[in-house]
Amino acid sequence: METLKLLRDYFPTAVFTGKCLVFISEEWRVELTEHKDSDFSKWSSRFAESRPRESGNRTGQPPTSAGSGAGQSKPEPPVIRVRIYKKALDGDFIMGHYEDFQLPSLGELAEQIEKYVQLAIGKNIKENIP
Repeated sequence: METLKLLRDYFPTAVFTGKCLVFISEEWRVELTEHKDSDFSKWSSRFAESRPRESGNRTGQPPTSAGSGAGQSKPEPPVIRVRIYKKALDGDFIMGHYEDFQLPSLGELAEQIEKYVQLAIGKNIKENIP
């Protein structure tokens, strides 16, 4: 939850619920959840989605620390899952897009999440712009 608490400072319009960071408007709901284990099959079936998990998150990434300590490696950053819900005609929020982010730099993580959400919903989430 540490990364979510830090992201709360980057997104002042978000609400931290203790288990997720939420942006909400009349039309959209955006949830950010933090996961130390990228194996989502162990996570609550309440949030099970039909989209297949992609195992390519770690491939192609450079080594985290070359030559630093014998056998010690820098821990992987947590996975931040971004879920976007759109309000249906009946008033319920329907799950739309979701994506997993795993970037070591908090600034880059926040920028990429912001860009993803803005492209998905067409609005700026960092500021309360109508």
